[in-house]
Amino acid sequence: VQLQASGGGLVQPGGSLRLSCAATGSFFMITSMGWYRQAPGKQRELVADITRSGDTDYAHSVKGRFTISRDNAKNTVYLQMNSLKPEDTAVYYCNAFVASDPWNGMDYWGKGTLVTVSS
Repeated sequence: VQLQASGGGLVQPGGSLRLSCAATGSFFMITSMGWYRQAPGKQRELVADITRSGDTDYAHSVKGRFTISRDNAKNTVYLQMNSLKPEDTAVYYCNAFVASDPWNGMDYWGKGTLVTVSS
């Protein structure tokens, strides 16, 4: 299983970016998918996650500005980021819990995509 993230880049404060992450490979099902981020000198933190049925959870710092969504048919998760702030600057990592069969699963991580918010 591989997770391929895209959509990062440089954006001015107040701007928007949309991240995408597609899972490829052989598996039974993807349950939860999410986005984490790690800023320089800080620990990796949860940004948002979404269950297969669409239930979402957000970090307090991004509520109202970021929206997570997924397309189960495409095994893809998205993160729409609006009203970006300099403190959103970080490497963003895609995460998915992938079931290899109805009884077993494990976490997978993408390589990360850099988001820089700066004027």
